[in-house]
Amino acid sequence: MKAVVLDAARSGADAGGRYRLDDVPEPVPGPGEVAVRVAYAGVQWGDVLVRDGHIPLARPFVPGFEAAGQIVSVGEGVARERVGEEVVALVYGGACAEVVVAPDALALGIGGAPLRDAAGLGWAGPTAYDLVGQVGRVREGDRVLIHAAAGGVGTLAAQLARAAGAAEVVGVAGSPERAAYAGDFGFDRVVLRDAFPEVFGKEGFDIVLDPVGGATRTANVALLAPHGRLAVYGNLAGHEPVEVSADELLMRGLSVLAYNSALLSRTHPARLAASARHVLGLLADGRIRVGLGDEPGLDGAGGAVSRLAAGAGAPGRTLLRVG
Repeated sequence: MKAVVLDAARSGADAGGRYRLDDVPEPVPGPGEVAVRVAYAGVQWGDVLVRDGHIPLARPFVPGFEAAGQIVSVGEGVARERVGEEVVALVYGGACAEVVVAPDALALGIGGAPLRDAAGLGWAGPTAYDLVGQVGRVREGDRVLIHAAAGGVGTLAAQLARAAGAAEVVGVAGSPERAAYAGDFGFDRVVLRDAFPEVFGKEGFDIVLDPVGGATRTANVALLAPHGRLAVYGNLAGHEPVEVSADELLMRGLSVLAYNSALLSRTHPARLAASARHVLGLLADGRIRVGLGDEPGLDGAGGAVSRLAAGAGAPGRTLLRVG
């Protein structure tokens, strides 16, 4: 079968390695697994981390952590009735290929949702749902600040926060184009990253969703209202540690909470799957929508990852068109 392969890292400008389209053996599902013929493979930040060596995986490696398509075979212990089912699959690699193997528990039937839109959810769907409902615990009347507002998680989180009764949902985006794009997903206003945090003055937020880290994370703590919650789920700005005073948290009643969907998929996969199914149901009912962007073929994987890393290209989730 055809698959994207990430070669071993090299030195200098190509330290991340090189993508190529190649013929590789078709994977066979083992016990508790299904094989999915891929129609769409999502491109997400995990692909950038793998390319740049922040997630140490043996190479050559078939990238891709999310796919949508049809189950074509099942392993031992999986109901044979699943063959033919259309699913979104959350995987640990291998999605940028014509066929990918996924855990049965994380191959989620899309129900009445369109396959292409369901593909756009990927890991972002359950992540946004858990950040809003389980980690940030958005309640009626809360003021919510969402960084990376134009991203897959950001656009979904805004809609979910609005549905949870938030009084105001504010976003932060990296460019006027992305701010305008994010504004169509339920934000009351979207400010530019260059103006953060000064643009907010003495405003306080009950919940801040932070995938950025670094100086942004320190500023987010300062922006929290009494009893506010900072939900941390990434380090886009880098991996330098950020110090937070426990005494300050105590005196202001603040909480800093971390969310790791990849870890949850291994420790409590049923919980992650339940969140993903809930979001798929909302999508099928038309209560949320997914923003979709570029749609190259498998041979465009390297360029898509590079554009994502640089914050370039059209807003919206990039899907590699496979089937």
